[in-house]
Amino acid sequence: MDFVSVRIITGDVARLVDFYERATGISATWSNEDFAELRTTSAVLAIGSTRTVPLFAPGSARPADNHSVILEFLVDDVDSVHKKLTGFVEDFVNEPTTMPWGNRALLFRDPDGNLVNFFTPLTPAAIDKFAR
Repeated sequence: MDFVSVRIITGDVARLVDFYERATGISATWSNEDFAELRTTSAVLAIGSTRTVPLFAPGSARPADNHSVILEFLVDDVDSVHKKLTGFVEDFVNEPTTMPWGNRALLFRDPDGNLVNFFTPLTPAAIDKFAR
């Protein structure tokens, strides 16, 4: 089994896609006005409209209601990414911080309030763990 994607359900697909395209530098592929994907080398961030929820099960997902998941992106230099995002990202949860497990991390919220972590491994163990 392979983990391939995370899907965010939103009330405004275009706004959220624009945010992630600007934040990551990755262009989205649109299937239709209700669904788009941003593909990285290892996984996909899918963004779907609330209109897609009934296709799975009515009421099974609610937009802008995440309180437990953090979307994480590996970046080459989290400090330079932070500078690039300053003035664009409206809600930084923390500034770049070196974590006890060896990553330098930047935590912020997307326009729907989802937590996003951009991180750069610093220690030899963290670098080995995420070697590309």
